[in-house]
Amino acid sequence: MSRILVAEDSNYYRRLLEDTLTGWGYEVVLAGDGAQAWEILQREDSPQLIILDWLMPGMSGLEVCRAIRGKLPKPYRYIILLSGMDGQENVFHGLEAGADDYIIKPFNPQELKYRLRIGQRIIDYENSLMRLAMTDPLAGILNRWAFMERLESEIQRSRRFKLPLTLAIMDIDDFKRVNDVHGHQAGDRVIQRVARELSANIRSYDFLGRYGGDELILCLPGVDQPQAQGIVERLRRVVESIRLDLDEGDETIRVTASFGFTGLLDCPDESLDLMVKRADEALYLAKARGKNRVCAVYE
Repeated sequence: MSRILVAEDSNYYRRLLEDTLTGWGYEVVLAGDGAQAWEILQREDSPQLIILDWLMPGMSGLEVCRAIRGKLPKPYRYIILLSGMDGQENVFHGLEAGADDYIIKPFNPQELKYRLRIGQRIIDYENSLMRLAMTDPLAGILNRWAFMERLESEIQRSRRFKLPLTLAIMDIDDFKRVNDVHGHQAGDRVIQRVARELSANIRSYDFLGRYGGDELILCLPGVDQPQAQGIVERLRRVVESIRLDLDEGDETIRVTASFGFTGLLDCPDESLDLMVKRADEALYLAKARGKNRVCAVYE
């Protein structure tokens, strides 16, 4: 069941909501005021389903609503505003601030249950649209736009916590020959297979994207240069071991790939574009040195 954030300064209502929602199977995250709710919502794993009391000390429910809509990145948060104030004018104020729904205290548990179900359906739909918008339709991994957006966030996080980060770009060797000899459908299957094998051989918090054509791009958070050499070399061997049987006849396609990688430098002028440029230079070096190899550029 989903996680849900409950921000309520009343001990009575906070306990009532926690008991009710837990009984329905929700994992409840509690906040005693708006400021605490806002702090929780800025975390990477914050709930997407939110119940906010309108009147709270420090930061009201309306202020939290406005902050969510104006400052938080995706994914979408579904907000139910809880208030003892009825009347259309108050409802309009709540919706104008960014709330999706409005429930009057004392609330009817069954009404709350069904409104939460509506909220969950909307969240699931938004998440599914987001996955489609971020996914390369052929390779089934992040598309270039989504990868770069996530890489930018990862670079900022690595700088903040002073952690290493590795960026690698790979290119399937002689891919044009695959298309010319076996056809573009076979070429598509090669890209799909390479993406699938690489995805299966990286950690859950590494991320892989399609950079363009037969080039894939990979981010390895927390990985320094000596570690990266071994990891990327292992991935090169994974690609080299691929055997793709064609539907017609006994013919098998074998491919290799060249990899170039770099890392995040402790430099004030360092940027995402410079990192990608160095990784691309390293890939060019791997191609120039004979293909099916790993090269690094760090300056």
